[in-house]
Amino acid sequence: MGAYTKAKAHLSSEEVMEKIKNVRGFRGIQKLLVIWNATVDPRPASEIALHTGLAEQTVHNLISEYNRKGPQILDKPGRGGRRKAYLTLEEEKELLAQFEPDGLTGRIATAMDVKKVFERRIGHEVSRSTVYRLLARHGWRKIVPRPAHIEKDSEKQEAFKKNSPKK
Repeated sequence: MGAYTKAKAHLSSEEVMEKIKNVRGFRGIQKLLVIWNATVDPRPASEIALHTGLAEQTVHNLISEYNRKGPQILDKPGRGGRRKAYLTLEEEKELLAQFEPDGLTGRIATAMDVKKVFERRIGHEVSRSTVYRLLARHGWRKIVPRPAHIEKDSEKQEAFKKNSPKK
């Protein structure tokens, strides 16, 4: 068996148990159970992992971070979310809102126009796919003019060309 996994006494076992009763979400409870187990009954990480339903490496990571940084690691947000976004959703909406008046007057806003403004706003270049994902996230879609009218009659057009007066 490996060395015992023990948590520093940042919180007492009663305080950890109180947090377990008040926390919401399964992942938060699992984190606290790891801390509680390492506080009350220090034993190898493999045993704590077995009893809490986590991987052994996760137990090592949690205890290590708890010992170094203290109980504030328990208040971190969970998994998921937009942690690496250049702008918040509200800032993205503001950025796209400046293209709406042009659209109402008939001017077409292209993705490259949006890309230039976006790059100016964040201060460096980004990939085109970043801009396309931004547009899709806000419900913008690609609308292009038709290459030809749907009621086009090629024979009538040729007849008009032949019969029209020369300049």
